[in-house]
Amino acid sequence: MPVSGLISTAAPPAHGVLTKKRRRELVAAYARPSDAIALGQVLTTLVPLGLLWVTLGHAADSIWVVVGATLLMGLFLLRVFVLMHDCGHNCLFRTGSLNRGFGFLLGVVSGMPQFVWSKNHAHHHATNGDWSRYTGPMSIITVDEYAAKNEQQRRSYRRARSILIAPVAGFLYLIVNPRLTWLKGSVRLLRHMVRGKLAEPGVSFAEHASRFETKLWTSRKEYQHMLWNNIAVLAVWAAMAWALGPALFFGVYFAAIALAGGGALVLFTVQHNFEHSYASDTPDWDHDEAAIHGTSMLVLPGWLNWFTADIAYHHVHHLSASIPNYHLARCHTESAEMFTEVTRLRLSQVPTALRCILWDKQARRIVSVAGWAAAR
Repeated sequence: MPVSGLISTAAPPAHGVLTKKRRRELVAAYARPSDAIALGQVLTTLVPLGLLWVTLGHAADSIWVVVGATLLMGLFLLRVFVLMHDCGHNCLFRTGSLNRGFGFLLGVVSGMPQFVWSKNHAHHHATNGDWSRYTGPMSIITVDEYAAKNEQQRRSYRRARSILIAPVAGFLYLIVNPRLTWLKGSVRLLRHMVRGKLAEPGVSFAEHASRFETKLWTSRKEYQHMLWNNIAVLAVWAAMAWALGPALFFGVYFAAIALAGGGALVLFTVQHNFEHSYASDTPDWDHDEAAIHGTSMLVLPGWLNWFTADIAYHHVHHLSASIPNYHLARCHTESAEMFTEVTRLRLSQVPTALRCILWDKQARRIVSVAGWAAAR
């Protein structure tokens, strides 16, 4: 049985047909970006974030100001990341140019190359609930793979998915990995170009660069976005460290980023990994069933819904990623009959949901380690 408070994910046979019909109606009714609303969201996020840094610059000698500002920055940076996410779906603003421009800006603030991240995130939407194809931060193994591990390997697997290490994972995700990937790839690219030039002096550096192949990016455009994001990020870091002092700036910024990244990873995980969540393989996978039965709705207080830009209504987002965050709640309320079977998760249930880290292929669902052990 599902854990207490969770709704069964069993779907009536005709539900998928109904969803496909209604999804077209939802897109027509709610996938309507507003530049005014979007700009208001960006300003009400970045302006307070800037004011927090100004406050720190004038009251850095107070530990309470530093701690309070760091916690608030973590929340605002979480909101920055969600707004960047909407830009990646080309739905925060009406035009592609505004989404690209503000997406780049928000990516610099959060430390993430937005264009590259959005391409990887598109894979998540294309494979939500299809655990034979999905690869990403919340990847899990099958119950058979877990059973084949020894006890030490099982402990390591569980520990790596613990909520306690979420801030560390968030820091690595937003700060370390984007810089490391760019640096590692750039060094390999430079080495390839130098070796190529020595071997074929008559061939231009540009031609040698075009022959370079790597798994670190999929196109020249991705690398260019990595490059400019990192140049902008490092320039901002240098300017802020000069203005506030390296210890204050990096101490507060890295702590806030770790909190924001950890919060984003936890929210992202429990929106798909929960007891008896839909978990199919490719031949039987259905996009709409995965949105309804493989995506949760987080029941959050209003203030936290604001800081997370209503990403808690994730089931609506997975039915149509073209619906802006500021229309998700209204879509959920006005189309409530569609979402009666969506699993609701309260904040108190998040730690329990995070323990659901195994894929039962035969039952086509996600289960907890405890549930798997009890069923053996």
